[in-house]
Amino acid sequence: MTVTLPPDYHPSEDELFMSDIMKEYFRLKLLRWRSELLRESDETLQHLQEGGLQEPDIADRASAETDRALELRTRDRERKLIAKIDAALQRVEDGSYGYCEDTGEPISIRRLEARPIATLSIEAQERHERQERTHRDE
Repeated sequence: MTVTLPPDYHPSEDELFMSDIMKEYFRLKLLRWRSELLRESDETLQHLQEGGLQEPDIADRASAETDRALELRTRDRERKLIAKIDAALQRVEDGSYGYCEDTGEPISIRRLEARPIATLSIEAQERHERQERTHRDE
């Protein structure tokens, strides 16, 4: 079944949670985000292939190496983010997207808008973070 999304559509708390149109909205949002990350990754790869570390000045070379390391760390974080986006897209497909993995309750629309890859409700996330801090302090 294909759902056509109106150009001005934004999900609201008043509509049926994870209706077909809402799922399509988040699916497209995730796909756009993934596409943007992949494009940036391609640009980084191209940039890294073009520029060698042939700076004659040692300070310039050190600065270039630092920039390159930072860029690679950023791309690694984005690679992990793409994996989370792929997992969210899979949840859209299997019908579990938008529901908290701990409680099974719906995740708020506002949270999903801000973090479309969220797997926990705000309450469950806060509980999880409190437990992490408690175990880390032990």
